[in-house]
Formats: sequence, C-alpha cells, structure tokens
Amino acid sequence: MEGWDPNTKSTLTQIPLLTTKAGPRDGAAWTQRLKEEYKALIAYTQMNKSNDNDWFRISSANPEGTRWIGKCWYVHNLLKYEFDLQFDIPVTYPATAPELELPELDGKTQKMYRGGKICLTVHFKPLWAKNWYAEFRIQRTLFSGTVTQWLYLCSPRFGIAHALCLGLAPWLAAEIPILVDSGMIKHKDDAATSNES
Repeated sequence: MEGWDPNTKSTLTQIPLLTTKAGPRDGAAWTQRLKEEYKALIAYTQMNKSNDNDWFRISSANPEGTRWIGKCWYVHNLLKYEFDLQFDIPVTYPATAPELELPELDGKTQKMYRGGKICLTVHFKPLWAKNWYAEFRIQRTLFSGTVTQWLYLCSPRFGIAHALCLGLAPWLAAEIPILVDSGMIKHKDDAATSNES
C-alpha cells in the first residue's frame, strides 16, 4: 500500500478481507465465499453512502452468484454519467480477478477490451496477484508441507468490493473525463436535446 494516497488506504482498510478460498465449482464453500462477498459489498456501499460517495449498484443476476449486473456512475462537471456494469465470476476465481464490463463504452477508449471489458491489466491485476502472493510469502515460512499442499490452504483476500474499489473506481476517474471532453460520450440530457432538434 506504499505510494497510495491516504484516502485510498483508508477506504481499502475498511473493506473486510475475505477468508474462504472457493470458486463457483466448490459447492458449500462457494456459498460461504458469497456470504463474505456480500458482507464486503454491503460494508463498502455503506461506507460510500456515509461519505456521500455513492457510485454503484450491483446484484447477482443468478442464484449461483456467477453473473453480476448493475449500474455505476461518475460525476464530471456536475453532470452524472451512468453506465451498465456487468461481469462473470471466472471459474478460477478467486485466483483470477473478474473482468468488469461497461458494454456501452465498447470501442470508445483504448483502455478497454472487446465487449466493453475495462483494462485492469497494468494497475489492478498486479494488486490482486500481490494480495495472493503476499499471503504466500507469510504462510510459506509457517507451513512445512509441500508448495502444492500450501497453495490449497492459501486464500486470496480480495473480492468483488475490492475489484470495484481498486479497479473500476480509478478507471472511471481516469477515463470518463477524457471521454466527455473529447465528445466520445455525451450526457443523457445533451443527447436528448440533440435528438429533439
């Protein structure tokens, strides 16, 4: 966390870390992981609301918790720009971070992959991996078994709330002002006015 601004550090430390290592194929363990995910999301949402920084709504689109949909928004020049948000939980989750998608922005910025998947490769995915490997270095000295046995016990502590906090929020802050200022996206009121003309 060195080199981060105090606000980011403060926010991140208030989002509960997850302890269950389970993915969508892990049955009851996945159910436990989903409970932890919901607790972290609720804590993050409440924190944002109390700081007057509410900027997203998401919910699971299926009972298994493998598909998520919602809305996110960013305020630029006192105008609110709202976007659909969706993502699937990878089969290799939590070892692999989810790929967050803003479909309506597909093709409007170079920092996006096909289908509206935002680019998290350079900034966020190393944090996700570092979170995993930091635990590896700490526990390796405490565990005398083989690396394979130990990796099963290791649990990535970041979840969906962390992906939103450290992935989507900075991406929106960096990209939306540029897209608005370049005319690539228009506010809904501006678009409605131009359609009426």
